[in-house]
Amino acid sequence: MGQLRIEKVQEFIKQEISNMILTELKDPRIGFVTVTRVEATGDLHQAKVFVSVMGSDESKAQSLKGLQSALGYLRTEIGKRIQLRITPELSFHLDETLDHSVKIQKLLDQIKQNEAGNADES
Repeated sequence: MGQLRIEKVQEFIKQEISNMILTELKDPRIGFVTVTRVEATGDLHQAKVFVSVMGSDESKAQSLKGLQSALGYLRTEIGKRIQLRITPELSFHLDETLDHSVKIQKLLDQIKQNEAGNADES
């Protein structure tokens, strides 16, 4: 299966799941969730859906639980909306990239402040 086709399927799944989370899922556990990317296997049997969740660790865990409980519905809907012989098995994963970059930025800001403070003392 061509890489371009896999990328198109990944993008389609990302868009559809984003829309379904926003407009169709009514689970109160699901907070502010953004689908950041989808990684499908070459045979399209499985697709990892990476999500970024705003809030505390507890709210992230609750959002993931809500998404996990909606997996059957989401997969069924993807199957109806996509023209493939096989609908990929979906799994949700927290995308920590944004959190990680925020932490790095804070550390860099602290270093700059420390260097500025040291320069003032000299």
